[in-house]
Amino acid sequence: MARILIVDDSPSQLMGIRRIVEKLGHEALTAEDGAAGVEAAKRELPDMILMDVVMPNLNGFQATRSICREATTKHIPIVLVTTKDQDTDRVWGMRQGAKAYITKPFSETDLSEIIGQLLPSAG
Repeated sequence: MARILIVDDSPSQLMGIRRIVEKLGHEALTAEDGAAGVEAAKRELPDMILMDVVMPNLNGFQATRSICREATTKHIPIVLVTTKDQDTDRVWGMRQGAKAYITKPFSETDLSEIIGQLLPSAG
């Protein structure tokens, strides 16, 4: 079982993603904005992070960059989960250090496949 941190400012999105993560047999941790996500990543050292982009305080691109530059958290794979579906957003997100990018709305299958690819031992 992997520990997956979900960072999203939308309670309904948090709940929906958490349901999928737990259905896959993983433990879900949550944070409600980018700054809280960075703090939770440092404190909890999860196996993966599912990061929204459009959030108050610190957006997902900034939070991803911060986590990827921190020695204690740079090994954690980050998946950007966002409504931003432009190629430029995708390229920028990957340049910040994200390992994958999925756009909302997504299917449970799409999210399951990405989690399986990035956490092969968890599947």
